Amino acid sequence: MAAKPDLLMIGSVTDRMMARLTADFTVHALSDQPDQAQFLADHGVAITAVLTNGHDGVRPDLMAALPNLKIVSSYGVGYDAIDANAAAKRGIIVTHTPNVLNAEVANTALLLWFAVSRRLVPNDAYVRAGRWENEGSTPLTHSVQGRTVGIVGLGRIGQAIADRLGVFESTVVYHSRSDKNVSYRYYADLAEMAADSDVLICITPGGAATKHLISEQVIDALGPDGILVNVSRGSVVDETAMIKALKEGRLGGAGLDVFEQEPKVPAELFTMDNVVLQPHVGSATHETRQAMGDLTCDNLSQWLKDGTTVTPVPECKGL
Repeated sequence: MAAKPDLLMIGSVTDRMMARLTADFTVHALSDQPDQAQFLADHGVAITAVLTNGHDGVRPDLMAALPNLKIVSSYGVGYDAIDANAAAKRGIIVTHTPNVLNAEVANTALLLWFAVSRRLVPNDAYVRAGRWENEGSTPLTHSVQGRTVGIVGLGRIGQAIADRLGVFESTVVYHSRSDKNVSYRYYADLAEMAADSDVLICITPGGAATKHLISEQVIDALGPDGILVNVSRGSVVDETAMIKALKEGRLGGAGLDVFEQEPKVPAELFTMDNVVLQPHVGSATHETRQAMGDLTCDNLSQWLKDGTTVTPVPECKGL
């Protein structure tokens, strides 16, 4: 019986995923290695596959220590923590898990907007503290109906968000790297779009190209009545500029699922009742995470079968 190929696992997986992985591979968990550098020196040549996630990715030094690496299967749609171009040059296929999480992340984006606009969290605290009975009703909030919503990044998830907005009679506008063949108005100038929007939803990829795309200028254009929602990557928003604008009343509110230095979140945000914070859980439902895990394993199984994959990232589609 032929020996199973060696797979390096970065991060944790579910029991369901582990059962599939161990059926096909000899699995080495990086977290189990007390001396990772020594492990890589001793076993790196044997590793042909890596399973990772969008947060941990694959460090450049780690990838360099795996001379026979052929595939990186990433659990998550974002892969900015993996140098896919460098991988492609080495003939390494990088895969991710698009589409299966579109609906859940889109739902989370709307949930954050609604929670900020209708002051869901402070009103919940008001009721729990017994203040409704003792002090009366809370102040009026702002409707989510009929608003202009600017989507930053009209990819698969951005389109899923746009699809849902019709129910709320929203005017959808968007900014992306290029104009797309859609009915929504395209803005090449992001600050101009922010000025025309009531809500700005970020769902663009992370990485150097989009670092601090939501700048102080864009935040000021969104204005004191505007709401910023980020379900993409924390690096997309200039966090310092956002916090300063929130403190000074130059930004109306924010719904944040991601942060620049996760899991560290700036303490200034904790006391702001016009901000809703989530611990990067946009796709974190049992159903969606199972689908993501299945697709992560499907990519590895398909590669073992015939050298192809189900969902390679664009940089690796020709491999």
